[in-house]
Amino acid sequence: MEPSVVFSFIGISLLLTLSPGPDILFVLAQSIVQHAKAGIVTALGLCTGLMVHVSAAVFGVSAVIYQSAAAFEIVKYAGAAYLLFLAFQSFTAGEPADGPSQGEAEKYHKLYRKGIFMNMLNPKVSLFFLALLPPFVDPSRGSVSLQMFFLGSIFIIQAFLVFFLVSVLSEKIQQNVLPRISTGKLQKAQGLIFSFIAMQIVISGK
Repeated sequence: MEPSVVFSFIGISLLLTLSPGPDILFVLAQSIVQHAKAGIVTALGLCTGLMVHVSAAVFGVSAVIYQSAAAFEIVKYAGAAYLLFLAFQSFTAGEPADGPSQGEAEKYHKLYRKGIFMNMLNPKVSLFFLALLPPFVDPSRGSVSLQMFFLGSIFIIQAFLVFFLVSVLSEKIQQNVLPRISTGKLQKAQGLIFSFIAMQIVISGK
């Protein structure tokens, strides 16, 4: 692919990733409530989910979901229900109790799974790639599928780098700006973010 096309795609991808969407809000919430590592692990899960959506866009699965109103609604409401479940967990968590807690590996594994499900259960992500990738593809330059995979991989890499920086900066904010706010209150704020994302998914049409 021509370098000018690739650089244009990177620029647009950065702007889209930095816009206040579900993924960046999810990373922000985890980083502020816990710490940067939690946000980074969540970002890895989100980017794994993005891989699934890129593959779906390349192989046409996204188009099938988009054409089937029933399938689209099922995936959309399943995603919203999952986010509301996460919001409920945040609202009812309260202050962390003293004493032994779950292992670090188990905690991060759960965060990773949350990131995957967060993206996989949002049909808008597949449609996003279905709309974003084709305009940058040139059939005269070889396999369309390979070009879409290449562009999708670029998007995922830059998204992870952006989420990584957001995680680190969010932890700094939590340490320096919000040090006196209890973990319980931060968890309630996280619950509000999850609820907001769920409502965004529900009220948005195709």
